[in-house]
Amino acid sequence: MARYLVTGGAGFIGSHLVDALLQRGDAVRVFDNFSTGYEHNLAHCINDIELVRGDLRDAEAVSQAVAGCEVIFHEGALPSVPRSVSDPLTTDAVNTGGSLHVLQAARQHGARRVVFAASSSVYGDTPILPKVETMAMSPKSPYAVSKMAAESYLKVFHHVYGLETVGLRYFNVFGPRQDPTSQYSGVLARFMTLALQGEPYTMNGTGNQSRDFTYVANVVQANLLAASVPAAAGNVFNIACGVRVSLNDIVALLNKLVGKELPVIYSPARTGDVEHSLADISAARAVLGFDPSVDIETGIAHTLDWYRTQGA
Repeated sequence: MARYLVTGGAGFIGSHLVDALLQRGDAVRVFDNFSTGYEHNLAHCINDIELVRGDLRDAEAVSQAVAGCEVIFHEGALPSVPRSVSDPLTTDAVNTGGSLHVLQAARQHGARRVVFAASSSVYGDTPILPKVETMAMSPKSPYAVSKMAAESYLKVFHHVYGLETVGLRYFNVFGPRQDPTSQYSGVLARFMTLALQGEPYTMNGTGNQSRDFTYVANVVQANLLAASVPAAAGNVFNIACGVRVSLNDIVALLNKLVGKELPVIYSPARTGDVEHSLADISAARAVLGFDPSVDIETGIAHTLDWYRTQGA
């Protein structure tokens, strides 16, 4: 039986990926230091996984976690643009240095493939839409730089050492288990809990900024495909829905779903934030067979239901 390692497996996306692997009957090892992940995300399957507590900055701990695994899903990272702006050194150490530790360990232990959680933030704020993988990267924050650097290491390890690597550039992922209480959480997580509580939305910027919001199940599907499709090796793919929605439209949709007309409190835009984001996913469709099955309205409805069960 193939063994899979999920770094950051206690996190929002990582824990959903763990669930999908277990549902297939795979052997799963999780590596996490629980700095942004939570034990309760794994409580329902803790007896079905091998849990290794460790930090991506610890090369020896990473090496031990990678040993014996065929595929590494490298989800572990310090997320958030604002966090990286306030503390660029730690963001680089975890996201860039940690990714290098994962790649080196995968090479040394003979892993078949590393699938990396890349980020749409590497495109920066260039006005050209949609974003295509062949575009020049133009990061606007330390977080984006760290993801770009890790992506570059992936390509080098593929071309120099022959390690199979795949980068998946996520676009604004949302869904159950995303922590709405963190100051670094995604905008949809915050908006949904405010909507359920009947509180005004707090908006950075005008609300006309738009995103290609991507439900977490679509991201999990992309990861499973990226681990198995031979032609994916050495490449990077946009993972999104290919649809752009403004934050003001999100507010209107949430008001409709909760049956309330809640006001919006606008404040200045945050440093490093991108104004518009839209993915061209034709490469992922053609090479991976990726087909985002959950649209944004369905995903938001599912996620709202989950937050209700959590007492949001």
